Amino acid sequence: MKNIISTSKAPGAIGPYSQGIKDGQMMFVSGQLPINVETNQMEQGIVAQTNRSLANAKAIVEQAGLTMKNVVKTTVFLSDMNNFSKMNEVYMTYFDGEFPARSAVEVARLPKDALVEIELIVIG
Repeated sequence: MKNIISTSKAPGAIGPYSQGIKDGQMMFVSGQLPINVETNQMEQGIVAQTNRSLANAKAIVEQAGLTMKNVVKTTVFLSDMNNFSKMNEVYMTYFDGEFPARSAVEVARLPKDALVEIELIVIG
């Protein structure tokens, strides 16, 4: 049965979508922009933006009673592939060496002109 996962610890949807959907053992976390939920402002720089996007995604995962160890696949959208290595430095700290499968792609533009957006697939 499909359950909508929502938390005030991550920014609300800026369009017609849910923060997360859990159906049985599968959970899908919508792409998270680097918006600080306390200030409603975008973080600045790729390091801060990656950290905020992952913190927002983690909050949604935790709302479902799961942890980042349950993440099996991520997709990282970058506005500039030159930010890949700095994104990676932050990204790796969220997974304790148990890294999920991942795709990373450069896109022409992200909502609100973000530098990064990250989505997750979770099992648990």
